[in-house]
Amino acid sequence: MLKRIGLAFAVLVLLAAPAVAASPGALALVPEDATAVGFVRVADLRSNPFQLRVFEEMDKATAHGDAAHFLSEAGLDLRNDVDTLVACTAASSEARGRTLVLFEGRFDPGKLASALANRGAVKVSAASSDYFRLKDGSESREPGAVAIVGPGLVAAGNESAVAAALARRGSGAAAFGAGAGLGREFHRVDPSSTAWVLVDVQKSHAYREGGAASGVLTALKSVSVAAMQATVESDALTVKAIGLSDDEETRELLEDSLRGLTAAWRMAAQEKNPDLVSAIRKFKVVRDGEGVTISGTLPGDLIRSMTALAGTRSAK
Repeated sequence: MLKRIGLAFAVLVLLAAPAVAASPGALALVPEDATAVGFVRVADLRSNPFQLRVFEEMDKATAHGDAAHFLSEAGLDLRNDVDTLVACTAASSEARGRTLVLFEGRFDPGKLASALANRGAVKVSAASSDYFRLKDGSESREPGAVAIVGPGLVAAGNESAVAAALARRGSGAAAFGAGAGLGREFHRVDPSSTAWVLVDVQKSHAYREGGAASGVLTALKSVSVAAMQATVESDALTVKAIGLSDDEETRELLEDSLRGLTAAWRMAAQEKNPDLVSAIRKFKVVRDGEGVTISGTLPGDLIRSMTALAGTRSAK
């Protein structure tokens, strides 16, 4: 049961894949050893062309009876009650590491606590604050946990990650941009963007081989930090990604790989979606003394056509 409830939360993280901004308090709970940190301004997705696809996926995740019942008991409407989220992963001895997700919005602490308890979650009293331990853990896997920090903030993830976040909050942790680790690279992204991600590439090993982007992924092995952001502007989506490296040869390889990737995109789009070709041509790849940046904008009408096409294919 709680796996389905977790899915309702996880879909928002995965679609970060995306006004109200994440508060300094939420970002301050990100651990200094985080290898990846992401942010989505969900509120921006309520009134633009991207909302349909995002909320369709959210509806699929919550369509299961138990998940829907849980949200009803907790008084939660994911579309309207969640404004922003911060998600991060820290390396650990476990293959998947430790994950923490922070939801900001409007919550009813009493209803949420009751809904969790009704599904077997156990309340745990810690020095910093109480939280709920979910019952779907096992001896080989750390259990999940949910902490109702207040009417505006909920933390979920591995139990150790949630407990550590509460301890950081209790100790008055520094703001994310002023902290150590990936916090030092916070200036690489625009905090007002709809969504952004920072990745410590060397520690996260977040790349995989294969596909049209294999050259880029190979180049990323020598990149220190990757920063990506997406911003909704009217009905268009502006995207930007940066790969940082102290090595000039690595920067040259990454630049060449990105130019090759955009060329491959144009060739693929020529047959399937000719309108996309002109948009891809406007993407810029720039190399400087710190790294390589790729940036561009996808028009809203093009995104709508791509979304409609994807919906048609999924319906077949």
